[in-house]
Amino acid sequence: MKVLYLLRHAKSSWDDPVLADHERPLSPRGRRAAARIAEHLNSEEIRPALILCSSSRRTRQTLELVAAALPDVPTQVEADLYGAGEGSLLRRLQQLPDTAGSVLLVGHNPGLQDLALALAGGGDPETLARLRAKMPTGALATLAAPVTRWRDLRPRGAELVAFVVPRGLS
Repeated sequence: MKVLYLLRHAKSSWDDPVLADHERPLSPRGRRAAARIAEHLNSEEIRPALILCSSSRRTRQTLELVAAALPDVPTQVEADLYGAGEGSLLRRLQQLPDTAGSVLLVGHNPGLQDLALALAGGGDPETLARLRAKMPTGALATLAAPVTRWRDLRPRGAELVAFVVPRGLS
């Protein structure tokens, strides 16, 4: 079984209109949301074997805030994850070492939501409907795939086992 955690970066700031998209930081609201997700990771004892993170400033800052809940997890910041679509993200996951039983991918929409929906061949219908409707900033989707090798991960080959949004966490 392989477990995939898809975390959309928290809310970013648009305060500086001339700042390049890649360099936009988190807003104060985004920082609070990322802290809520960190608490959730701790309370659920979520411990991925590996973290992949887009190189954008807002994804790196989101990761910094959730990293306290994930001590000693190897992390790779990858430029190719910035703005990556569903197909690119799936191909990247299929290249993961099979020794990693779970991975946290910190990235962007629409790629993350499209990937989650493409992979989710099952799960609670209500939870799937919420994911279809929107994957807001700071949302975390958890998928479980009954495969032993990442290269065997396929569309409709996983189950959506959880979908949380910062606003729904206390």
